[in-house]
Amino acid sequence: MTERPPARVAGYERRFNVLFAEYFDTLAGTLDQPSFSRFTPDCVGLLRDLSLRGGKRMRVVLLHEAARLVTDEPVAGLDAAALSIELLQTHGLVHDDLIDDSATRRGGPTTYYAYRERFPRHPRAALALTVLAGDLALALSMRVLLEAGLPVEVRQAMVEVQTRAATDTFVGQIADLERDFGATVPDEDVLHAVADHKSARYSVLAPLRLGLLAAGGQPADHEPGLSEYARLLGICGQMRDDYLDLFGDAETMGKPTGTDIREGRHTYTVARLLSAASGSELALVQRALGDPACTPETVAAVRAIGERTGVAERMRADMRQYAERARLVAAGWRPRWREDAVAFFERLPRWSVERAA
Repeated sequence: MTERPPARVAGYERRFNVLFAEYFDTLAGTLDQPSFSRFTPDCVGLLRDLSLRGGKRMRVVLLHEAARLVTDEPVAGLDAAALSIELLQTHGLVHDDLIDDSATRRGGPTTYYAYRERFPRHPRAALALTVLAGDLALALSMRVLLEAGLPVEVRQAMVEVQTRAATDTFVGQIADLERDFGATVPDEDVLHAVADHKSARYSVLAPLRLGLLAAGGQPADHEPGLSEYARLLGICGQMRDDYLDLFGDAETMGKPTGTDIREGRHTYTVARLLSAASGSELALVQRALGDPACTPETVAAVRAIGERTGVAERMRADMRQYAERARLVAAGWRPRWREDAVAFFERLPRWSVERAA
């Protein structure tokens, strides 16, 4: 069995959840909003609900552990960076759920569906308010850095990191949609490029860079090692998400399985299914792919095909392979950085895989 993460990881999560709640509790008093507006505090409330409703805060963990590569002393600026990271994540969740027309997230209603319930006779208003809620979260993720009590050059460098991360993510989302328009099954290079832009750069690389900056380091001095580690870990993470969408447990995830099948998405799992299945089984997968009315029974049948043809096993093997490659990149960070922090980044990829298995 893989070694469990150190106890401090759970401590990061607990401490940040308190910090995040306090941030939202004071946010209304810092927004310059019209006194008559009811929609603005309602929007903030929905963002608060989504932001505090679960999430493993791995980006926050990466941020703190990146700072520990440089020092084990308290580091100013980590709280602001953590808030920025998770507000950017909230922005992504709001817009992802709108793009995917998802009804649930983290065991509750998505922002889009919450607005649809509030305004059942005004669908365009529900759509517009959802877009604006996500935009507000993005703006707040930048504002929290600009208002941090840090030297100007550090604040500016952090904003540049987050701006670049957001831009790369938007490009990744566009490429993700483009991937699903193709008539052919995407190859590994396409899938990896989408995973890198869409998730690795903001979920892994940005926290690494922000943590190093807060601790007085210079991330630019350590490229391309940081980018390669982030890319490999991002591929692991995307494979994990794609795997769980078909082979995971809906109750544990807080959302139904089979979404990628119903949406016709050419994910890692779907691409492997289309390559591995044949005959009547391939025909069943093709009929289900892109069918929004695909029943849970059909999804279960597709899952059984994936297990029978070895797709699930191959996905687990591929995740382990990329996790090992990421581990080797982190191992190369010795003796430049502190040993216990390097060891954490060595172990992290395998933890991610074990959570998926």
